Amino acid sequence: MNARAMVVPVPGVATEALPWIPAATPGKWARPLRFLGDRGFVELLRMTPGTVMPLHRHTGEVHVYQLAGQRHLGSGEVLGPGDYVYEPAGNVDWWEAVGEEDLLALAVVIGTVEFLGPGGEVCGRADVHGQRADYVRHCRAHRLPLHDLTVP
Repeated sequence: MNARAMVVPVPGVATEALPWIPAATPGKWARPLRFLGDRGFVELLRMTPGTVMPLHRHTGEVHVYQLAGQRHLGSGEVLGPGDYVYEPAGNVDWWEAVGEEDLLALAVVIGTVEFLGPGGEVCGRADVHGQRADYVRHCRAHRLPLHDLTVP
């Protein structure tokens, strides 16, 4: 069997058919695009200016490509449309959406995002299981179609 015959196409879904799911933090929404088995997730992230992504640590790598808006990283850098950030496992950071327009970014998150309290304790988590549960709960509550966004 050749490699071409082993490729299994992943069905596409129109992004506009997927809901924006509000986060517990006001001014922050996520639009899930794919759930990567138990490994992680791919989402569009939208935040209004002034919304802070609090101090957090990544247990796996994260890739973020910024589509619109600006964000000010805790390191002092300001990123805008077209900028890309790679965050390795173990990375600890925080940032804020700034400027005049909503921040919009494509994020690929492997592992868990651990939100950290003032003493460094884990006070919250975001992972594929929670993101998937939020998606299902939101769709059911709003009587929206559930798309199979999981890839093995």
